[in-house]
Amino acid sequence: METVTVVGLGKIGLPLASVFANSGHFNVIGADKNEKVVETLNKGISHISNEPGLDQLLYQAWKKGTFRATVDTAKAVSQSDVVVVIVPVLVDDKGKINYEFIDSAVEDIGKGIRKGTLVIFETTLPAGDTRNRFGKRIEELSGLTLGTDFYLGYSPERVYSNRIIQDLSNYPKIVSGDSRKSLQMVISFYKKALNCDIIPVSNLETAEFTKVAESVYRDVNIALVNELAIYADSLGVNMKEVIHAANSQPFSHLHSPGVGVGGHCIPVYPYFFINNGLSRGLVQLSREINDKMAKYAVNEIEKHFTTLNNKNILILGLSFRENVKETTNSSTLLLVEELKQKGAVVYVDDPLYSDEEIAAFQVEPFSMKDREKMDAIILQAFHDQYKNFDFKNFPNCQFVLDGRNVLDKKTIEGLGMKYRGIGVQ
Repeated sequence: METVTVVGLGKIGLPLASVFANSGHFNVIGADKNEKVVETLNKGISHISNEPGLDQLLYQAWKKGTFRATVDTAKAVSQSDVVVVIVPVLVDDKGKINYEFIDSAVEDIGKGIRKGTLVIFETTLPAGDTRNRFGKRIEELSGLTLGTDFYLGYSPERVYSNRIIQDLSNYPKIVSGDSRKSLQMVISFYKKALNCDIIPVSNLETAEFTKVAESVYRDVNIALVNELAIYADSLGVNMKEVIHAANSQPFSHLHSPGVGVGGHCIPVYPYFFINNGLSRGLVQLSREINDKMAKYAVNEIEKHFTTLNNKNILILGLSFRENVKETTNSSTLLLVEELKQKGAVVYVDDPLYSDEEIAAFQVEPFSMKDREKMDAIILQAFHDQYKNFDFKNFPNCQFVLDGRNVLDKKTIEGLGMKYRGIGVQ
């Protein structure tokens, strides 16, 4: 069997490695800089939670001997026929891209790569990076020639947390290569590794652009419905009803408004266009609209109370979205900032986090002993545990801001509380 190294064993890299290792075609080496992660994985135990099917897949591969982990990326690459790179690229508060982690991985790949190796990047990247930043750097470090001595592909990850294993088989795989031969190698690899539909595109840059465009599409459309929701509020129109009615027309696909957009993807990847030559316009404006939704929500609460100074506000959900333990770009962080500027005392509840983890964000972890203090509640992440949330436990709560438009307005108003959604009064 061929040997595959997966560089980066995070929430996407480990599921990829586990699926590859159970395909019947590959021995897989997982490479990661975190020694504790590697130690755990070499016992057949996953460090990733809330990912259905992953624990079993990893254990099966470990038991069969088709998966092992290491901190020595260069050595793993030197033993491999295929290298798959899924190391994060970060963006700072100003949208500037930070290549620190993936550049480090590429250094190791360049030092270890042998002739004939196929290197595939799955990390979401600005168009041109696979070829011009990473391919050239591997050439410089290795002394090998791209297209002759080693081969380069790009196939973006397109999965969704909490259903990654399912998505890997259900979503078509967009594939590309630096040459015709590279493309055929990439196609052959993924057919064996994932047994999913394959969509070849003409070059690396097209595949890179496609992945970013997917995220931009969602960000822009969420911004559109958020802007419409604010306008609907001013007219007393129920945006939830508008969406249901409008989307009965087959060419209307209005998304759902919300208190903000979080995560690794949607609020991040538009900057791969914005900071790489895309003229200021719809994409930039959409980012601004979505990031301002937290401010809009807090202002709506303030209108009810006149002032939020010393008001106790409970936010439900620290995670950026429901049922995922991840705070990256969470709208809760923007809400906390806005509320503190108004002088509010902020409490946060999240069943996925410990009190210590919540307190690390300079907020008060919520306890039921504090329930009578609460003046207002904001639903930010609609975890399954909140589906039966009992607002009767909060006798002094006056205002509920439904940041995801999922709560029962009649129930809340029946308790004497003011209900407010995003575009729903």
